[in-house]
Order: sequence, then structure tokens, then C-alpha cells
Amino acid sequence: MKRLILFGALCLPALLAGCIHNDLPYPVVTINIEAIEAEGLDGAAQINAAQQTVILPLSETTDIRNVHITSVTLTEGGQSSVAFPGTFDLRTPLYTTLSLYQEYGWSIAATQTIERYFRVKKQVGAAEIDPANRTATAYVSRSTDLQNVPVKELKLGPAGITTYSPEIEGTTSFETVRLVDVTAHGRTEQWRLRVVPTDVTVRITQCDAWARIAWLAADGLSDTEMGFVYRRKGDTEWLAVPDVEIEGGTFRAKLAGLDPETTYELQAFSDTDRSDVREFTTEAAPQLPNAGFETWSTDRSDILYPYAADAPLAEQFWGSGNPGSMTLKKLVTTNEKDPRPGSEGQYCAQLKSQYVAFLGVGKFAAGNLFSGHYAETKGTDGIVNFSQPFTSRPVALHGWVKYNRGKMDYIKGSPVGMSFAKGDPDEGIIYMALGRWTAAEYGGTEQSPVQVYTRDTKTFFDPEGKDVIAYGEVVFTTSVDEWREFTVKLDYTATDVVPTHLMIVCSASRYGDYFTGSSDSVMWVDDFELVYE
Repeated sequence: MKRLILFGALCLPALLAGCIHNDLPYPVVTINIEAIEAEGLDGAAQINAAQQTVILPLSETTDIRNVHITSVTLTEGGQSSVAFPGTFDLRTPLYTTLSLYQEYGWSIAATQTIERYFRVKKQVGAAEIDPANRTATAYVSRSTDLQNVPVKELKLGPAGITTYSPEIEGTTSFETVRLVDVTAHGRTEQWRLRVVPTDVTVRITQCDAWARIAWLAADGLSDTEMGFVYRRKGDTEWLAVPDVEIEGGTFRAKLAGLDPETTYELQAFSDTDRSDVREFTTEAAPQLPNAGFETWSTDRSDILYPYAADAPLAEQFWGSGNPGSMTLKKLVTTNEKDPRPGSEGQYCAQLKSQYVAFLGVGKFAAGNLFSGHYAETKGTDGIVNFSQPFTSRPVALHGWVKYNRGKMDYIKGSPVGMSFAKGDPDEGIIYMALGRWTAAEYGGTEQSPVQVYTRDTKTFFDPEGKDVIAYGEVVFTTSVDEWREFTVKLDYTATDVVPTHLMIVCSASRYGDYFTGSSDSVMWVDDFELVYE
């Protein structure tokens, strides 16, 4: 599992007192699956130590009932209740208990995608494939002669190892359901093939409108000219949508160059037939508050904040670890009179990693800046609420950066499967995510729902979490001596899901939330801008 690292604890060391007991408890040693290998994978295994899960992405031709796990590496000293290597049926998850002094329940599951299709001549849209009930249904126009339906393509099992009986090819009668035996991995399943007439020859199936982009899809009559036309509402001239992708009886396009908060009309066409007109309105294209990092303020404790002193909570967009580090008279995030060339402002934000201590007790703190709020300090650990309300869908974050990359001089922890030594080069990171997080599930507040407690790795942000709809990052593996532009491109999991919150995190030490990094690492950022294309 890919782990995105946030930043270090920014906290006041606590002077703790304790009692000496005669009995010595067992040490707490968390046992994880550090690495796993299996035959027939389509990509790396995804290990999530926080959720104690492993996902094995199987290739299409792998037999999910007989997955050979060739090796499993555990945390040193750990044992598994299931013997590895071995061959397992992963149609359902495999459960194992890892133990040393304590026990930890882990699950190993598999995902597999088998491409299936059923295509006939003059088909309307894509066939409906139902693997659970083993049916494939293709739709054709009402005028089609069901006694003479040419089958163009049929694929219902893994590529290259699947056979069909009888062979369904050429012109076939579909007045009734056709049965076909599909055999793979030595097992045979019987499928039902249907061809059904429909009165609809073209229809819009998708119109996901962002600020300057609309994602379009439609069903039409295969083997005909298909596409889209659009216009601003109130205009008379229809404009053709360029770069339409056609696959059988379906077609799609990305319509760019739209204006935010504007209503448009859309039609799909197939040959001379046109769909009903659909209206859609584009989203707003807001920018980030204080994106040039010009506005700063301090309170009575001399804590420096990246927003105005009189700003209400809803307008306190940016946060940092200063409320924690300033208890020891240190600031990890400051405003510096070093703006990027051509900037209209006077300041940039400087993020400086450092060791924060009092009487020899303390922790490493990464220089950081994030959307959200620093919540509180517990002992030497910080609690931070990430993200801010946001309901638009940009395609990227653009900005300016400088970075001094130090060598690690503080190492306390690391993500699962990674290890560091003093002298290893540090890394900086800027990342952005959009999601539909809630305080009820993630522990924060309604405004900033994603809560991270630096003492508990299970709370660390997961860029592949179920409520993340877009994510992108830029990692800095070399020093950047002069101001340079950067772009964090967002990868969306879906085009039809509207976010509720936006998260941006900048850290001079990528693994700072494990209290690992370099006290020489410094990042400067300036003039952020959301890109809507």
C-alpha cells in the first residue's frame, strides 16, 4: 500500500513521572506483513499496515482459486498462524494471526478484473454483462432481423486461455436465447446470450460537468457516425465536440474550454438520429485563500499563523505546526521576504525542519504547511485536523518552490517495508487530495474532518482510501537552489463524484510524521494556483 507521509510531531515535551513495579510487562511489538510475493500478479501487492490488510491484484489469466503465495516477510520475530508459502483460494479473504508478544489479525484478499464483451453488428450501446448470473445482453434497433445477427466479438473469460462451445461467430439467429459453454482453468460455465430490440438508437449516458471541462458519454448505433454537439444556452449555433472516442455502440469525449458557472446544452447523434437535449451547468472555479502567503499574524504567545489576526475560523485556511513548536520558542513555518521572481507579493512561506526540545526531551519536527488546523498537543505528539470545505474539481495545483535537501540526522520510525539510516538523504513533498471525508468517520471537525494523531500510525492519511476521489504529489529528491515552478497533477478515481473537502500538505521532510528527517531540510513555497484547464 502506498503511504503518503504528512509531517512530524510539533509538540511540547511532557515531563512524566512513573512508578516502579516488580513485574515487567511484555514489550509492545507491532507485527506487520512487510512484504509479500505471489505468482500471477498484475502490479505490486498493496499492504496497509494501519488496516492490517493486503490486496493482491491478480492478472486476468491467474486462477483466483489457486493463487500461489511464494513468500511473506514479517516484522522481525513475528510468526503467522497460516504457513507460507502456499496455494490458496482467494475468492474470499485469507485470514491470518501475526504474533510475537501480542496478536494482530491480518487479511489477504485478491482483486481481479476480467474484460468481457459481446458485440454484434448495428448494436445500440454496450452489451450488459452480468457475470453473477452469466448473461450477456446486446441491444439492437427495432428494425433488426433477429434471424440474421452478425456477431462481431465475444469475450467472456480470460484472454488466450478461454474456449467456447459452440463457437459463436458469423451470422447467428437470436430469436431465442443462445447458450454457450465457456471453459477456462479446466472449469466450464454456461452463459446465456441475448439480443434485444430497442426503440432508442441514441442517448446520453453521462455528462459530468466540472468548472471548465465536461466528461461525456452516450450510446448509439454501431457502424454509424456518432458524436456530440453543444452550445451555450441561448445561442443558436451548435458546435461539434472534438476527439470523440468510439467503441462499438458507445462513444465518449472530454469537452474542454468551457466557462465556469455557465449553462450549456448538449445533444448526442448517431447517423441522422439525435438524442434529447440535455442541459448542464459548470462549477465555480475558486482559488485558494492567501495563496501568495502574504497575510500572517501572531497571538499573545508569539505563535505565527498564515492568516489575518481577526479571521474567523472558516477563513483560517492554512495551518502549520507552529502552535506546538512555539511552546519551546521555535517556529517551523515562517514568512520570509524572498518571493519568487515576478511575484506581486513581498513574502513566501518558509518550512524549516528542526529538533524541538526542552531539557533534552523532545522530537524531530518537519517544517510544514497544510490546509486545516492544528488541534492540540498531547505530551510530545500533535493532533492535526486536515482539509478545508471545497466542492469544485480542479485538475492540478501550480506553484513555486525552492528546497534544500539535508541528510537525515533524526530517525525514529518509518513506513512499513522501509528503513532509514543516519546520513540518508531527506525528501520534501507537496501533495493535494480531494475527498468526501466526514468528522464522524475520521475524527476531526466538520470544517477539517481528517484527524491525524502522530502517535497513532493508523490515523495517517491514506491516498488510496475509500473516500479519496483525487490525489497527486510532487516529491523532491534533489535540492532546488533557485525558485522553480511545480505542478501537482490530480488523478481522479471518478468524474461524477463531487468532493466535500480539499487537502494540501507541504513538508520539508517527507517522513516527518515518523519523527524522521533532517534538521537541514528547508522548503520555500509561493503563489499557489488551482488549475481548472
